[in-house]
Amino acid sequence: MPCLFALLAVAFPRVAIVLLWFFTNFFAGLYHGIIIPVLGFIFLPLTLIAYTYIRRMYPGPLTAGELVVLFIAVIIDLGLVSGGAWGRGR
Repeated sequence: MPCLFALLAVAFPRVAIVLLWFFTNFFAGLYHGIIIPVLGFIFLPLTLIAYTYIRRMYPGPLTAGELVVLFIAVIIDLGLVSGGAWGRGR
């Protein structure tokens, strides 16, 4: 089941965020307001999921491995956005 959710999160990150928001307490207590999760939902959804997971599992300062995971999530998010723009330009 966790592997299925991981595939869902990569393929449809906004759907995964909505499911996590409504059916779990994954985001509870981590963010002080609603602004950061909403901006993450709109602009970098996979990065929001990755950062939230890292903060839940490994509290404390970010390590190099965690930063690499976040960097990869940002690259994937930007690839999803620019890939659609590149496809429309052809």
